[in-house]
Amino acid sequence: MDVSASVDVPVTAAKLFEYISDLKNYESWLEMVHSVKLVEHDPLNTQSSKTWVVELRARLGPFARSKRLRMVRTSCDAPFSVVFERAENDGRSHSAWVLSATVDSTDNGSSLMTNLHYSGSLFTGGLLERALADQIKQGQEKLIQLLSAN
Repeated sequence: MDVSASVDVPVTAAKLFEYISDLKNYESWLEMVHSVKLVEHDPLNTQSSKTWVVELRARLGPFARSKRLRMVRTSCDAPFSVVFERAENDGRSHSAWVLSATVDSTDNGSSLMTNLHYSGSLFTGGLLERALADQIKQGQEKLIQLLSAN
């Protein structure tokens, strides 16, 4: 599953990038990101990057799915792009979760392009993709409100 979305935000690219480059901030504007906790000391992360434990939740009518992921920032090219990837440390094979975000300057502020890639089968199907698209649309409005207010 690959879901992409873009949004124009009336703030500078630097301000937008500063906000989206910290995975903790995603829970304030993207509903499917139920919680994000920074792992203060992660001896298993050898990339000199932050590690977060992320709980994702999605609801389709009476059905709900949740997933807990250990995520690390694998790429950061400030103030242009950032990539977060699943990096479990339990020795088992896991489906890939990759969230990439790219920021560009525009005449009216900046634009954000995001892509969520999931290689597994638990969160697939057209209904879930539509629900995710709806959550992203609502999240875009929240992101604009959050960043415009500051």
